[in-house]
Amino acid sequence: AARLMAQRSGLHLIEGALAMPADKYTYQPTGGQMTFGELIAHVTGDNRTTCASFSGLTPPEEPKLSPTAPKATLVAALSRSVAFCDSAYASVSDAKLGEPVTWYGTRTTRAEPLLGLLTDWADHYGQQAMYLRLNGILPPTARK
Repeated sequence: AARLMAQRSGLHLIEGALAMPADKYTYQPTGGQMTFGELIAHVTGDNRTTCASFSGLTPPEEPKLSPTAPKATLVAALSRSVAFCDSAYASVSDAKLGEPVTWYGTRTTRAEPLLGLLTDWADHYGQQAMYLRLNGILPPTARK
């Protein structure tokens, strides 16, 4: 179930990133919030860290990602990080969920980051949807 949820949620994140026009990647609703580009870069980095932690896989090498990089660069990096997470989810069986791992410096089981990523993606897609709506764009999941 988590694997299927991750596949759908990862696609939603990519669709949200694609829906925002390139000139709006610097948009931020308030000064205390991330720009849209920062949001995409943040999710990309977290995907690599979290999916590596619960799977034990090493993410592919990536150049340092700047939140001010062009939209195409940010979307491509996000897409690659989601693909890495797809492979991470595919590598973990139910029998491994109780095994110990380290996630952001804390010892836990594989289940916590594996499930935690799903809640993180839901939160960040919600951010994307808000940013899109504030710019007059219907979020991808609202179009279906």
